[in-house]
Amino acid sequence: MYLLGYDIGSSSVKCSLVDAQSGLCKAQTSYPAHEAPISAPQAGWAEQDPENWWQYVRIATQQLLQQTKVAGSDIAAIGISYQMHGLVCVDEQQRALRPAIIWCDSRAVPYGNEAFHTLGEDYCLHHLLNSPGNFTAAKLAWIKHNEPALFERIHKVMLPGDYIAMRLSGTIATTVSGLSEGIFWDFLRDDVSQEVLDHFGFPRDLLADVKPTFGIQGEVNAQAAAELGLAEGTPITYRAGDQPNNALSLNVLQPGEIASTAGTSGVVYGVLGKVNHDPRSRVNPFAHVNHSMQSPRLGVLLCINGTGILNSWLKRNVADADMTYPQINELAEQAPIGSERLSIIPFGNGAERILENRETGCSIVGLDFNHHGKAHLMRAAQEGIVFSFKYGIEIMEQMGMNVSRIRAGQANMFLSPLFRITLASITQAPIDLYDTDGSIGAARGAGIGAGIYRNASEAFASLKKTAEIEPDEKHLQQYQEAYSIWKARLENMLSK
Repeated sequence: MYLLGYDIGSSSVKCSLVDAQSGLCKAQTSYPAHEAPISAPQAGWAEQDPENWWQYVRIATQQLLQQTKVAGSDIAAIGISYQMHGLVCVDEQQRALRPAIIWCDSRAVPYGNEAFHTLGEDYCLHHLLNSPGNFTAAKLAWIKHNEPALFERIHKVMLPGDYIAMRLSGTIATTVSGLSEGIFWDFLRDDVSQEVLDHFGFPRDLLADVKPTFGIQGEVNAQAAAELGLAEGTPITYRAGDQPNNALSLNVLQPGEIASTAGTSGVVYGVLGKVNHDPRSRVNPFAHVNHSMQSPRLGVLLCINGTGILNSWLKRNVADADMTYPQINELAEQAPIGSERLSIIPFGNGAERILENRETGCSIVGLDFNHHGKAHLMRAAQEGIVFSFKYGIEIMEQMGMNVSRIRAGQANMFLSPLFRITLASITQAPIDLYDTDGSIGAARGAGIGAGIYRNASEAFASLKKTAEIEPDEKHLQQYQEAYSIWKARLENMLSK
């Protein structure tokens, strides 16, 4: 008996098959092999075709089943993780009406800012825990104002994971966690925010029905079964945004526990056991996968858009041809801590919430043409990403978060020794690495939702630590000096 997990990312779709009894991953595939395209019809826009996600799911599933020789009927349950904050609009025939507006698209910022002003900071921060900012509700407002004829044709709006679940089952549904990430959820009333709907002029029936994060959310229908090679009737029993799901993947469920990722974007995600908010909405609390009104579990999300995308940009445009990421990491280590006063401020991938939805662009500061080389640039990039994490963690600490230890999957930028030791040292938080990822976590989440596992402890009993990185106390002063220079340059830029 197996569990199938999907991770619907902006770069690719990952698909994992987990043995339900052992909890171990039997096999994994992803598609496409190269980064999926993101369309930018105008500066600051970012769109993807939802149909492409479905084709990626189809191909990855077929490859996985062919590779393992597992029959669709041997899969007991399906879990879905997905890129957060996107907007998919479908008509009554469940056809996407336009490309999805994805997480790093900045066009809706003015609509979110206007709602924050009109609804009032007090209401937004105490009820929604966030400014509407650039989240899904604001993106839908952009559609209403700029594509009114299309808006009138919308049957339902949904998040990317809701769309994939719909394609699998024909059932349109979402979760409290999903509605909270879209800024549709009132935490004090434990219901959809009527104030948000009224302000933007959205009918309530545009929103999907709410299902539990863990539990039956739909069943694979005949059409999807034929396309993917699955068995009709296989239940979908778990869905969550990529960051709550990453935390689940690392068994981060209780107050004070911290998870981090560093893929295209970078995230520090900590669990709070009380309803709280950042007064300036620079870090964002959402309902965690195990949140309830009676037992609050909020995931405080620090998101840096320009993380792995900065590293990949340097690889394409600065590194020697055919240089691999491990070679880039080795090159970066040739430069000293602090990159000899060269700083890269990595905010070049859309509006950054940590900067109150400003688009500053990525900046290279202190570059000396007669002194700095490729090694300095590569190191300054990784340090700049880490320092942006540190800058956000300081905000989380002001909310009462105690960041004393960080858990992460052994993937993406956490494969870089330089990145890991810099993060552990500047935060003074040891890093525990685990051999897991979002699609494996989604599969295990499906096992919880299907009742195959009694609880998370049982579901994650097989989760094994692969490495532990302690802070470099010997060079702590050098890390702190480099961060102070970086922070001063960022704040000088923000003051203009």
